[in-house]
Amino acid sequence: MDQSLTGGPLIVRPVAPILTGPEIAARLRDPVRLARAGATSSDDAMDLLNGKAPKEAAVLVGILLHPEPTVLLTLRAATLNAHAGQVAFPGGRIEPGETPESAALREAAEEVGLDPRLPVLLGRLPDHLTGTGYRITPVVALLTPPFSLTPAPDEVEEPFEYPLSRLLDPMLPERGQRNFRGRDRVFWVWPHDRHLVWGATATILLNLARVLRE
Repeated sequence: MDQSLTGGPLIVRPVAPILTGPEIAARLRDPVRLARAGATSSDDAMDLLNGKAPKEAAVLVGILLHPEPTVLLTLRAATLNAHAGQVAFPGGRIEPGETPESAALREAAEEVGLDPRLPVLLGRLPDHLTGTGYRITPVVALLTPPFSLTPAPDEVEEPFEYPLSRLLDPMLPERGQRNFRGRDRVFWVWPHDRHLVWGATATILLNLARVLRE
């Protein structure tokens, strides 16, 4: 049985045909498929910005080319001031002079110790505007195991992998609902045995799914 990068067996329950690395790359470079995805935003993002320019950020959407591919995610440290204990892609704010690609690679190196020479960059997914005032550019890349990760304990509690097969399942994601800031909000949720995958991360995964699905 294959091993995940975070130890233990890599448990994947395929519900759709497994894509190879070349197939994934071809689909992510297909303009017709890319047109299926669109710029997204949190329900209250525009209200909270109130005319202000959003802060620019980038995340690395890393697809690991196991025999059954996975997507690299992180569980943010519980001690962080923002989004503590939530699931996220490696990423963060774009510094002056950086491109989204260079920022995503730098943040992945800082957060999980990913060697920036390893990702094979495929392009970008549409931006996502968050309710916290960030415009996130998702940078998609292929990663070929094996390689090691060393999470920064002050930022990441653990990196983990999400089965790409679930993104190809036409019955997913699910819809969740909760009261947030006095409003009932409906949001996307991707099922996971241990973690709640929702919010901006879930929306970016959905855009990735729209491009990759048949």
